This record gives sequence, structure tokens and C-alpha cells, in this order.
Amino acid sequence: MAAYECIYNKYWPLLYAYVYNRLKSKEVTEELIQEVFFSLWNRRAELRLQQTLSAYLYTAVKYQIFNYIKADKVRKTYASSFARYNTPLQDNSSEEHVAFADLANALEKEVSRLPEKCQQVFRMSRNEHRSIHDIANALNISHKTVENHLTKALKHLRLAFREYFWFL
Repeated sequence: MAAYECIYNKYWPLLYAYVYNRLKSKEVTEELIQEVFFSLWNRRAELRLQQTLSAYLYTAVKYQIFNYIKADKVRKTYASSFARYNTPLQDNSSEEHVAFADLANALEKEVSRLPEKCQQVFRMSRNEHRSIHDIANALNISHKTVENHLTKALKHLRLAFREYFWFL
């Protein structure tokens, strides 16, 4: 434990500066670095370094940055496409608008049939565009539990809308 604390105290500020200079977000920077140290702690027994500890930590942080940027791009694409379909365009026919509203109502009805915690996780993920890590921290549950709730919700929705999508 003392060795881990020493590593943490030595590398935290260096990694923080490295990540913050790239992402310019205090919260995201702290989250990514915590994820690296969390992984280091969890893998401490089986971890066999092929390079120096410093190189390992910087490489791990680099991949965390890549994964964050990739996930953020997906979130932004999803949010912009949702916003595009959620706001009626001038040339939308009223029939399409009504069909979209009906589908949105049906989706909400199906989501409300899920268990309460599952609903909460699904809404945080899809409506608030929060990451699994974010949701797990906010609800004080494990990442795996969040993933399980999302899997359950999506499976339920797939089954509920199976006929609708088959028709399309």
C-alpha cells in the first residue's frame, strides 16, 4: 500500500498536467487519471511491466484520452442527431411529426415498464448522455451493474419494438 501511495503521489501531478493540456477539463482529467490508478491497483498482482512504470502510466493515460475522445464524439453525434430529429424541420409533414411523436410516446411507455433503477440508468445514459462511469458514480453502483441495466433496457425495447422495426 505504501508503494502504491508513493507512485500515486509522484505521478498524479505529472499525469494531470499531461491530460489537462490535451482535454482542458478538470473533471474529465481527474476521472481519466483515477481510472488509470484504479486499473493499476486492481491489476497489481498480475501486472508485468515491459517498460518503465512511467512509460506504462503515460501509455495508459494516452489510451484513456483516446477512448474518452472517441466516446465523446459518439455522444455528440448521438445528441446532434437526436436534436435534429427532435426539432421539427420546416419541410416536415405533419404526418411524419405525428408518427415521430407517437414513437416517442411509445418509447417512453416502454421505458416506464422497466424496473425503476433500470429506467433511471437508461434515462441517464440516453437522455442525459452520461457515461457508464458517470452513472455508476452518481448512483453509487458498479460499472457492471450499469452495463447490466442498459443491456436489460435495450433488450426489452428491442423486443417491444420488434414488429415496428420489422415493418420499416
